Amino acid sequence: MRDLEVWAPRALAVLRIVAALLFVEHGAQKLFNFPPGEHFVGFNLTVLPGWAGLLEFFGGLLLLLGLFTRPVAFLLSGQMAVAYWMVHAQQGPFPANNGGDAAILFCFVFLYIVVAGPGAWNLDARMTRRRR
Repeated sequence: MRDLEVWAPRALAVLRIVAALLFVEHGAQKLFNFPPGEHFVGFNLTVLPGWAGLLEFFGGLLLLLGLFTRPVAFLLSGQMAVAYWMVHAQQGPFPANNGGDAAILFCFVFLYIVVAGPGAWNLDARMTRRRR
């Protein structure tokens, strides 16, 4: 098992990067209609999906880079909790039926990243080294 512990920071980074890429895709769909889908709202900040798209796209990019990782992950975790309770839970009690399973998973993955940090391969560490 100790041999596997060496890989933990890299595995955490892979989790962060994959979750961020998926989140960027959700934001890009809302903002740019790419990939084309039913959730396109553009940069319309008068509706909640417009704000969600901004958070998902730009927050996802920051997570992808590992920049301001903990505060961004905290913000996005909260966004996913709000999305679940405001949108998905209204459609029924079971996440598999109300489409909220991804929101729940994102919420807890981001919450884990808040606690565990960005893992390997992040710009937060590079910025910290540069300040010293």
